[in-house]
Amino acid sequence: MMEVTARAATSEDLETLDKLYRALEEEMVAIHPMWPLADGLPEPVEEALAKAIADPDAVVTMGVIDDVPLGFLLARVEELLPQAKDRQIGAIRLVFVDREAREVGVGEEMLALTLKELRGRGLDRFDAHVLPGHRLVKNFFEAGGFAARSIIMHHAD
Repeated sequence: MMEVTARAATSEDLETLDKLYRALEEEMVAIHPMWPLADGLPEPVEEALAKAIADPDAVVTMGVIDDVPLGFLLARVEELLPQAKDRQIGAIRLVFVDREAREVGVGEEMLALTLKELRGRGLDRFDAHVLPGHRLVKNFFEAGGFAARSIIMHHAD
């Protein structure tokens, strides 16, 4: 039986993270060409991932099956408006699971570990960024108790 788990990403995961990110990017561009310009990571991606791993206000989680990394999740601690009185929110910015490893719990393990880490930092509010039309990810987060609170509309000439 396969073992599905999640763990914190380390700098030793950068090459794998870069490959997983590129697969995510390919999938997202097919849904909306604006994604790599507004919602993805800045180039060079491996450097951006290294910064995220080292950033105390970020959480980068790897999803693994039998110790083989097949997914990642990147979340950041973000400030709310001043009227929130210094409250912060955990914003899940990126989540990806290799197509071959979907629907076996990899995403759920990454989400659970990430939320546990963020709750351990005192956070109790969480956002997950999902592209319109990405039904599987929307359903994934809704199954985890998330509900839409904002939709960004875009127009390009």
